[in-house]
Amino acid sequence: MHFKHPEILYFLFLLIVPVLVHLFQLRRFKTSYFTNVRFLKELSIQTRKSSKIKKRLLLATRLLLLTFAVLAFAQPFFEAKDSKNAANEMYVILDNSFSMQAKGKKGELLKRAVQELLENTPETAQFSLLTNTENFWNTDIKSSKSALQNLQYSATPFELSSIIAKIKAHKSAHKKDIVIITDAIGLPETDIKNIDAEDKPYFIIPEAEQKNNIAIDSVYINQTLENFYEIGVDLAAYGEDFKPVSMALYNQNKLIAKTIINFDTKKKKINFTIPKEAFHGYVTIDDNGLSYDNRLYFSISKTKKTNIISIGEPEKSNFLSRIYTSGEFNYNNYTLSGLDYNSLEKQNTIILNELEEVPQALQTTLKAFVSKGGNLVIIPSEKSSVTNLNSFLGNFGKIQFKNLQSASKQITKINFDHPLFSGVFENKITNFQYPKTARSFDVSSPYPAVLSYEDQTPFVSGIQNPASSVTVFTAPVNSSNSNFQQSPLIVPLFYKIGQNNQKTGVNALTIGDNNPYFVDVLLTKDAILEVKGNDDFFIPIQQILNNKVKLTFNDFPETAGNYSVFDKKNWVENLSFNYKRSESDLSQVNTNLVSDFKTADSISTIFNTLQTERTDSQIWKWFVIFALLFLALEMAIIKFVK
Repeated sequence: MHFKHPEILYFLFLLIVPVLVHLFQLRRFKTSYFTNVRFLKELSIQTRKSSKIKKRLLLATRLLLLTFAVLAFAQPFFEAKDSKNAANEMYVILDNSFSMQAKGKKGELLKRAVQELLENTPETAQFSLLTNTENFWNTDIKSSKSALQNLQYSATPFELSSIIAKIKAHKSAHKKDIVIITDAIGLPETDIKNIDAEDKPYFIIPEAEQKNNIAIDSVYINQTLENFYEIGVDLAAYGEDFKPVSMALYNQNKLIAKTIINFDTKKKKINFTIPKEAFHGYVTIDDNGLSYDNRLYFSISKTKKTNIISIGEPEKSNFLSRIYTSGEFNYNNYTLSGLDYNSLEKQNTIILNELEEVPQALQTTLKAFVSKGGNLVIIPSEKSSVTNLNSFLGNFGKIQFKNLQSASKQITKINFDHPLFSGVFENKITNFQYPKTARSFDVSSPYPAVLSYEDQTPFVSGIQNPASSVTVFTAPVNSSNSNFQQSPLIVPLFYKIGQNNQKTGVNALTIGDNNPYFVDVLLTKDAILEVKGNDDFFIPIQQILNNKVKLTFNDFPETAGNYSVFDKKNWVENLSFNYKRSESDLSQVNTNLVSDFKTADSISTIFNTLQTERTDSQIWKWFVIFALLFLALEMAIIKFVK
């Protein structure tokens, strides 16, 4: 037992007062008997005995009364087992990512968590509330009620480690209690291990009852016909026993196609055929799972001719003119001596075809060209200077050429997952007419090969940048060194290389991916491009690059949808933004990750537990009650005991 005011216990010395009074009343006096009262002697002795009993009872009650009164003023209590953390500050981390749209026993997980916070958080409790995107420091439930009620699902994924870092950076003289409310979908194990146990973390992991979910993964041009596009839509099903779902395709909010999908497999591909013209719309499904991944917005720009030039000897570049036809491409070939450097910045793709040496001026120009979103192709010559070539390639990546080898090698492996071959083949081919080369360079490359030799060394490698690419061949493709020009692989490979995929393919950007986007527009120095949607508007970070503008979106926009780029009031280009599909699989929950920490089923349980463990048991009221009881007992003894 402890006392809040132990100094008051010194007043227990006052107990000597009733004792002294009692002793004073017990002094012996000499008694003289008179003859007329002698007959009362026997009665007096009996009265004296009862008086002694009454005085002793009064002494005992007064001593106990005074003792309990002094102890009550000293305020005794029993210390709580966790009283040292009674002054801890509370931080509530609330996951508002899209996976919290899943439905539990009482509705959507996020909405139920918000309701529990509003109903069960004590009004006097001070805490800090942190979500995926917002922070409310040192608030209470009344002040944060409006923010909680208006809390929206966030496209920003739940990153526990970064939120914990914010809390640690928030300076405080007190220890911290951290309550983490999350469904733990995709929660990395490293985020859990980095939590300091001294911060007293509590986990509340609401569980979804409906774990079946269907998501639209991607949309792409599966095939380009003369007057039509064949659009491919990939879907993923997570869970078991799916009912048929409907899918619809909209252009400018007008329904243009609809179908029913039966999920006999977990992956499904649906094709739509649409006119070969500009598209600005979305594809949507209707299922009972998460809603954020049921719609995918995309745009297809109006077909423009791609500008391509090759630099090299005309007789070695004739095969390119047969691939890059005038219907889709503006193709020209120049020798190195006849090259107009001013025309390079207007190109989409530049091919260096068997140059023996790349001049320094051309290296500088091409470095700037790639940084502004241009595609570069390098085909070496047997007489190429390895030193000059490696110096040039060092501007773009870590591919380095070694010695020229004279051994004949067959090209036997296709990387079907590489962007240059996406959508080219309906099935993966394991046996085809293998082209070969008579001489080739050894190279060291950390990048995945597009085409490989039989000894697994690369024939074509690609350095993929966010908005451009550098494709490197390791051998000349002229007819004297290789039969690759007669191979069926050459057309799809160079066709995909030549395309500016950002302009002629599907435009479906992902919110949060900070890849730059290049817009073909000529702006004055003071002009600013704006991005507008139906309900949203923002100005991206931008950099003017000659006849292009480099846009960086960071975490904008906040809402998925179809948007357009404007130069003041002039329309420039259509864009589409979508949420990441990283939280579509509701079976990713691993509750074993938090087994080393305390868990609870609701926020009220945590508050009650902390209240019980950290609140001292005050017992001074009982001492007051006993003091009053002894006071009443004293009055009763005085009145009724003779």
